[in-house]
Amino acid sequence: MRGSDEQAGRLFSYVDLETRVRRDHPLRAIRAIVNDALSALAPDFAALYSKTGRPSIAPERLLRAMLLQAFYSVRSGRQLMERLDTDLLFRWFVGLSVDDAVWDATVFSKNRDRLLEGAIAAQFLAAVLARPRVKRLLSNEHFSVDGTLIEAWASMKSFKPRDGSGDEPPPGSGRNTEVDFKGEKRSNESHASTTDPEAKLYRKGAGMEARLAFLGHALMENRSGLIVNACLTPADGQAERTAALVMIEPLANRPSGVTLGADKGYDARVFVNELRSMNVRPHVAQNNNGRRSAIDRRTTRHPGYAVSQRIRKRIEEAFGWMKTVAGQRKTRFRGVERVAWSFAFAAAAYNLIRLPKLMGETA
Repeated sequence: MRGSDEQAGRLFSYVDLETRVRRDHPLRAIRAIVNDALSALAPDFAALYSKTGRPSIAPERLLRAMLLQAFYSVRSGRQLMERLDTDLLFRWFVGLSVDDAVWDATVFSKNRDRLLEGAIAAQFLAAVLARPRVKRLLSNEHFSVDGTLIEAWASMKSFKPRDGSGDEPPPGSGRNTEVDFKGEKRSNESHASTTDPEAKLYRKGAGMEARLAFLGHALMENRSGLIVNACLTPADGQAERTAALVMIEPLANRPSGVTLGADKGYDARVFVNELRSMNVRPHVAQNNNGRRSAIDRRTTRHPGYAVSQRIRKRIEEAFGWMKTVAGQRKTRFRGVERVAWSFAFAAAAYNLIRLPKLMGETA
């Protein structure tokens, strides 16, 4: 049963959290946007819960707590519960009074899993962007796309032959056995991780080490540098271009067309032709390294191409924040579905961090 998000002060409490948070604190503006977006998601929350049974943690409070975990780089649910127990700012943002008991870490994780099973992260990202105060900041004509490596929650020792020949450790080796990979040919066709079978061995570029990873993809609008779409796929060489086409397609129905900036990794003739067929101008960086670029003077002669090439690099700012502050460099989840939820939620958190300043500059 869905829990209630109603907040009521205690009769004999001498601490008013509303007065303990300064009026100009950035979380005040963020909380107003979050509450507005969560109100719009009320029907989606209702569909996830039974109408009978014991009330669970309110999904609104769960999401606010998870936002704090991203904002303040809290490593785990257990540490988050400790911060909620002692930090008045955390209690105020989540919606707990001073006298409310903090949830058990296991209960929090179990209730969070219910949201992970639904597409709430993508819906929350869309709901934040749909707020009128936010929507006017967005461009609907110029976008940029890129992908980043998300390291899987699995070690290279777990990458074993699919036929089971490497499952038996030598006698007396203990639980953390020594493994020597030298001279052994390992690939995704012959091997799989026993910890996270959906993670793939992938190398981002020449000369870089291969890792068990996923690929996160983000679509950024170029006016304010906000993430308007985010998804995650298994790591392979075609995933970035395929994800870019999927994310830009719903936005490509404008009569005047839209632009899509991207780096050299997207300079493939099939990809460029697909964009043009959708009336999307491919502002893709030219890759002339031993090959002929699919981008020619039809595109590069326009001043807008140079502008897109300059602005598209701002998407790295989003990836940098998501991977360092929001903890997406190495995911805490396993499986494409759960890691994708976490990645999309981190993208929404990045937008929320930037929105108070953006709204203040344009007010």
